[in-house]
Amino acid sequence: MKVAVAKYTIDAPGDFDAFAAKQAQWLDEAHRLGAQMAVLPEYLSLELGATFDEATRSDLHASMAAIQVHHGRWLDLFAQLARECAMHVVAGTFLLDLGHGRYRNRSYAFAPDGSHVWQDKLRLTGFEKRAQVIEPGDALKVFETGEVRSAIAVCYDSEFPLPVRAQCEAGARLLIVPSCTDTEAGATRVRVGCLARALENRSFVAQAVTAGEALWSPALDVNTGEAALIAPMDVGLPHDGMIVQTSGQQHWAVATLDFAALEASRTQAQVANDRDWASQYFPSVARAKVSAFAR
Repeated sequence: MKVAVAKYTIDAPGDFDAFAAKQAQWLDEAHRLGAQMAVLPEYLSLELGATFDEATRSDLHASMAAIQVHHGRWLDLFAQLARECAMHVVAGTFLLDLGHGRYRNRSYAFAPDGSHVWQDKLRLTGFEKRAQVIEPGDALKVFETGEVRSAIAVCYDSEFPLPVRAQCEAGARLLIVPSCTDTEAGATRVRVGCLARALENRSFVAQAVTAGEALWSPALDVNTGEAALIAPMDVGLPHDGMIVQTSGQQHWAVATLDFAALEASRTQAQVANDRDWASQYFPSVARAKVSAFAR
């Protein structure tokens, strides 16, 4: 599967049509690069905050409430673009009001026939907790992307091994990570999480990021990081795990992920973290004990 991950530049679209035109342009570029799947970043929907007045777009709560009017058009837009490009499209995340002003950070994945599935972000960052209106998801999903089973871990979720392990035990071989980070430390944390999840599960990871500055938005103000496609570090695979990543003004990192070769790499593996995972579970390591020095 040829996969494209975006280093997506945040702009200030004047209306939904301008936002839609931008999505069409970006996904057409990925399509022309030969991608069968394109991944956009976390908080993509908050770019629509720019379509409202200054008082609304500069207030996180007001902008989240305002963009709800676009949710139906959002689903229709990406379903149409997935069909037109004949691609799987992971449309970043939409902060969705599920009622009573409580929001889920929801990532939608669209199939080439326009159908979709979704995965909510399970763990909240400090920024999301301070907002006091965003709540965590409560379910893990995997889904079919052609002949490959995939799963989504939204940004911070990629830093936790056990939920991703459950997705991989359900057959996921591609972990999709829509992300948004504003500092070098945040970008490094998510990247380390992606590398670790690839190592532990012998899976590919596809990470998309936001880029540029949007000082009109309290959530998208500053953006740091590079989009990347990542593999386990083993014989026949990149020694540092990095298949490809963006640099400079590059929009997309694109590579063909060979899942048959990934599976075949098990036979010559130097280590087998995925197969040896269960060996962690034995009574003497269930809980650490303080031990005194002795002569």
